[in-house]
Amino acid sequence: MNPPKPTSRFIFLTLTLLLFLILFISLIPSGATTVDNDEDDLEGIEELIALDEEVEGEEGPQHTKPSEAEVLSKAQRIVIELNIDNTHTVIDQNEFVLVLGYAPWCVRSAELMPQFAEAATALRDLKSGVVMAKIDAERHPKAAANLGIKGFPTLLLFANGSSHAYSGGFTSKEIVIWARKKTGEPVVRIISVTDADEFLKQHSIFVVGLFHKFEGSEYEEFVKAATSDNEIQFVETSSIDVANVLFPNIKPSKFSVGLVKSEPERYTAFEGTFKAENLLQFLNHNKFPLVTTVTDLNSVRVYSSPIKLQVYVFAGVDDFKNLLEPLQNVARKFKSEIMFLHVDIREENLAKPFLTLFGLEESEDTVVAAFDNKVSSKYLLESDPTPTKIQEFSMGLLQGTLMPFYKSQPIPDNKEASIQTIVGKTFDDLILSSPKNILLEVHTPWCINCETTSKQVEKLARHFKGLDSMKCARIDASANEHPKLQVSFLQTS
Repeated sequence: MNPPKPTSRFIFLTLTLLLFLILFISLIPSGATTVDNDEDDLEGIEELIALDEEVEGEEGPQHTKPSEAEVLSKAQRIVIELNIDNTHTVIDQNEFVLVLGYAPWCVRSAELMPQFAEAATALRDLKSGVVMAKIDAERHPKAAANLGIKGFPTLLLFANGSSHAYSGGFTSKEIVIWARKKTGEPVVRIISVTDADEFLKQHSIFVVGLFHKFEGSEYEEFVKAATSDNEIQFVETSSIDVANVLFPNIKPSKFSVGLVKSEPERYTAFEGTFKAENLLQFLNHNKFPLVTTVTDLNSVRVYSSPIKLQVYVFAGVDDFKNLLEPLQNVARKFKSEIMFLHVDIREENLAKPFLTLFGLEESEDTVVAAFDNKVSSKYLLESDPTPTKIQEFSMGLLQGTLMPFYKSQPIPDNKEASIQTIVGKTFDDLILSSPKNILLEVHTPWCINCETTSKQVEKLARHFKGLDSMKCARIDASANEHPKLQVSFLQTS
C-alpha cells in the first residue's frame, strides 16, 4: 500500500480535529460557559429553547409521541447549569431563580433532578417568570457556598437576589405549585368550562373557591390561605357552571370553598368560620388520602402532620393491595382523627426505624402499629391484622384504652445465674416488687464503657454471693423497655 500523500494526510488530520471539536462541544453541559462572557449563557439557553419550539412546530401533528427519555432530556436542557462564572449573572439578572444544589453521588439528588427538570418544562409552558437552575456543588463548591447550599439536595428560591428556603413537596407538580405561589400566583382563576375540564386532567388535588365577586374579607382570607399553603393548588371562579365541573353540587351561596382529591372521599366542603387559619387547619386534616403510602418524597409532610394519632401498616406491596379497600373503610370511620399510613416493609430506610422500636426489624409479615405523638406512646396490634381487629385497635387508640407497648426479650432462666438477667416483662416482679436490695446494671451492646462496668458488677456479685438480701441484675436497655426505666445515654469522648 502506498503511503498517503501530504495533501491526504492534511485532509485526514483536519477531519479528525473537526470530529473531536464537534464531540467536545456536544459534551459541554447546557448553560455551561465556554467563554468568559456570562451573557452568552443566557442567550444560549434562550436560543436552545427557541430551537426546540421551532423544531416542534415543523414536525407538526404527524410527529410521533416522544419517549420518556427524550422528554426528560429536553426538560434538563431547559435548566441552566450554574458554575463559578455565571452564577452571579443568572441570580442578579432574573427576578426569580429556583436553584437546585446537588451532588452527583447523592441518591436523593438523583431522585429529585428528573422532577425538577419536569417542573422547569411545566413552568415554561405556563409562561412563568421563574428561571430554573442547578449547580453541581461538588464541582463548584465555592459558587454553591456563596448561594448558601450546605447539604444535598438543596432547593432555594432567589427573589430579586434574596434567598428563600424551599418548603414545598418534591414531585414536579408540587414544585410547580410552590414556585407559582411564591412568585405572585397563589390562585389560578378559571373562567370557562373548557378550562375547568382541562384543569381536572392535570390536578389530582386542589382547593376551589366560588366567589360572586373577587373582593371582600372572605376572598382576602382565601387568598391569604392560598399564599400561606405550600402544597395545594388553589383555584377561583365566579361561574357556578365552572364550579360544578370542579366540585359538583357546590353550594351556590355568596362564597363556597371545597377540597377535591382523586380518591373515594373526593369532595370535602369547608364549613368552618371563614378565616385563613381555619381553612389551613381544614386542609391539614383532610389533604391526605384515606390511607397514605409513605415514600422518601412525602415522608417529611407525613411526619409533620398535625394529626397526632397515627396507625401504620407495614406490609409488602402485594399484601397491602389485598388490604387496601377494607383499610380505607376503616379509615373512613376515623377521618380527620386518625391518620392511616402504609409503609412498604421491604423499604429499609422507611420501615426499619419504626419496626426497631417494636423489636420487629427482621419481620417479613404484616405489622400494624400505632403512635400517639401527643404523649410519645407507641402501640402494637399483637393479633392477626384483619380489618375488624384493625378497627378495634384504632378505636382503642382514639379512646385512649390501648396499653402502650414496651419492648421485651423472652423471659430467661435465671436459676443458676449469679447475676439475674432482667427483661421488660420481668422488670415489675424482679425489680420493682422485689423485697431484696437490687444492684441493677443497665447496658447496651454498643456501649463503649459497659464491658468494664460489667466486669466490676461480676466482682461485686461474687463478693456478695452469700448475702441473701442483696442481688445483682442487669438489663439490656436497647432490647427492653419499661415505663419506670428511664435511661439517658451519654456521649463519651
